[in-house]
Amino acid sequence: MVPNFPDKKIEAAYNLAREYYAQYGIDTDDVIKTISDVPISLNCWQGDDVTGFETSSGGLDGSDGIQTTGNYPGRARNGDELRRDLKQAMSLLPGVKRVNLHAIYAETHGKRVDRDKLTVEHFSDWIAWAKTEGLKLDFNGSFFSHPKVVNGLTLSSPDKSVRDFWIQHGKVSREISAAMGKALGSPCVNDLWIPDGMKDSPADRWIYRKFLKDALDEILSEPMDKSLTKDALESKLFGIGSESYVVGSHEFYLSYCMKNDLMLCLDAGHFHPTEGIFDKLSAILTFSDEILLHVTRGVRWDSDHVVSFDDETQRIFHEIIRGSVLNRVNIALDFFDASINRVAAWVIGTRAAQKALLVALLEPVSLLKQFEMEADFTSRLALIEDLKSMPFSSVYDYWCLRSGVIPGNGWMTEIKKYERDVLSRR
Repeated sequence: MVPNFPDKKIEAAYNLAREYYAQYGIDTDDVIKTISDVPISLNCWQGDDVTGFETSSGGLDGSDGIQTTGNYPGRARNGDELRRDLKQAMSLLPGVKRVNLHAIYAETHGKRVDRDKLTVEHFSDWIAWAKTEGLKLDFNGSFFSHPKVVNGLTLSSPDKSVRDFWIQHGKVSREISAAMGKALGSPCVNDLWIPDGMKDSPADRWIYRKFLKDALDEILSEPMDKSLTKDALESKLFGIGSESYVVGSHEFYLSYCMKNDLMLCLDAGHFHPTEGIFDKLSAILTFSDEILLHVTRGVRWDSDHVVSFDDETQRIFHEIIRGSVLNRVNIALDFFDASINRVAAWVIGTRAAQKALLVALLEPVSLLKQFEMEADFTSRLALIEDLKSMPFSSVYDYWCLRSGVIPGNGWMTEIKKYERDVLSRR
């Protein structure tokens, strides 16, 4: 049974929560205004298991460091189905949404267009849809699941013809991103991640990083208007088939970004399972203007589980709010789970991220910092622990209600109906 609380009960619970938070100097109405304007970029690849539209069958075999598991029915098979699923998910979410695309979601209408030949015209349906829905788009080059991934390498390949192909793909991805930003009136974040690495330890770690550096220099040689597109580089600790060595490591991209005034992407699942990225935020944003944040959940490996309202996700958003850098963090989701209803996964993951952000916004940061400056660590800890049981969920439900979105778990009724009427018929 899915609970469905009357609006009056939600409003009553919110009024009580507002009084609780007011005791700590927090205006919940102001918090709702703030979080309502924070965009979160939904990853389109959750809807089709990172299959894309290049072939009729698609599918990933995991050989390039990506693997989707599960066979839940209803996977989107084309652009229209994927956009319909995204729209359904977004109708169950409050706040500002963006949509994050990969190059493999180009729509070429039956014509074979390789990735080095893509143009913004192959994303015209996405741009038209985004305009109709009042959305903005972000973009990623797709450096995986392609014959030109040779021995697990792309931009760092010793084969110049392989490098040249992917360099051109990187260039056209930037052009597409800039065109999207211009068409939609919002900077399009263009993220670059490659799977390059080795299963066993290489004899020469240096040569591949030299190839990668030179390739990036060529891709990024043309200056882009930052009002149209913003470049980001995404690191990784290891992947399937690259357990011992990844060319684009955190240290490599951090150094490259700092030297070239680029935006680093921190993916919550791309580090050691016991290593949190929250501590990296203050270190990086002390020197960098912006950061791209991929909110995801790794379990034992970079498994891209659906985002959960867990400790790590909360710590990430606490750091963002405590550092007053919310306007310098581009928030995007990155997960794919084919073992559950894919549309529900979007809603679950986005709501979890929003709740973590909400809890951080409801924290009396100035009071915590005051205790810290006074070396009153006892009061600091006592307040942090007390805040964990504060009624933030009542504030979230009220935000949903005010946004015309189903609060609580009531949205699952709509998901079940959509699965029955749409997904099950595919």
